[in-house]
Amino acid sequence: MLPTPSTSHVSFDNVYEPAEDSYLLLDTLSSPSETEFLSNNFPPSAPSPLVLEVGVGSGVVLAFTAANAQTIFNRSDVAFLGTDVNPLAAKAAAQTLRVATAEVAAQGKPVPAFLDVGVADLASAVRDGEVDVLIFNPPYVPTEDLPVPLDDAAMTSQAVFERDSKLLELSYAGGADGMETTDRLLEQLPAVLSVRGVAYVLLCAQNKPEAVKSSIRAWPGNWNAETVGSSGKKAGWEKLVIVRIWRG
Repeated sequence: MLPTPSTSHVSFDNVYEPAEDSYLLLDTLSSPSETEFLSNNFPPSAPSPLVLEVGVGSGVVLAFTAANAQTIFNRSDVAFLGTDVNPLAAKAAAQTLRVATAEVAAQGKPVPAFLDVGVADLASAVRDGEVDVLIFNPPYVPTEDLPVPLDDAAMTSQAVFERDSKLLELSYAGGADGMETTDRLLEQLPAVLSVRGVAYVLLCAQNKPEAVKSSIRAWPGNWNAETVGSSGKKAGWEKLVIVRIWRG
């Protein structure tokens, strides 16, 4: 089993704490089926792939993927970029990456040459056709409304708690069917992903993953969508799933 990066430096008062969904992504990305798929899709003879995690949170998933690039991709010359609308999460994730890759370097193993985290909405920070692997653990809990983050410039010291609550809410509140933010990201995928690009998107049962996969398969351009990771069945249905999306 590959080690999980440390997030002991992260304040979980305002950044999403790694949970079952995060660990399902780690298990899926490092599973034999996915390491084989990614190694075959991005062989050493091909250009270095760019991995983007949208909604990077604490950075545990991106740091895990970067620290274990040799195992997951069978190559270490992989570029890694993370984005988050929460500036506190972006800062924390950058530190998670630094800690994880320093540990790898201390062991004498190769470290990816490019690692960065920025504040951005979904995949707006990258040019179309540039992303080879996109990872998204979205805010998937069905809620009546999507939260609106507070303006830090207008905050008083008494508003810090409310700000932190809003930032945390951004990490899980998904609006109608828990799919409002995910639908926005899915709309961007055909443009954002490279020709060889693949996306890993986490869904919960209330997101209706079978309907989501059917919709993706109907996109122009011969798209595939398959469940490649699952947290298991509870009361007859799968609680969390990871869907791999790619062109056939």
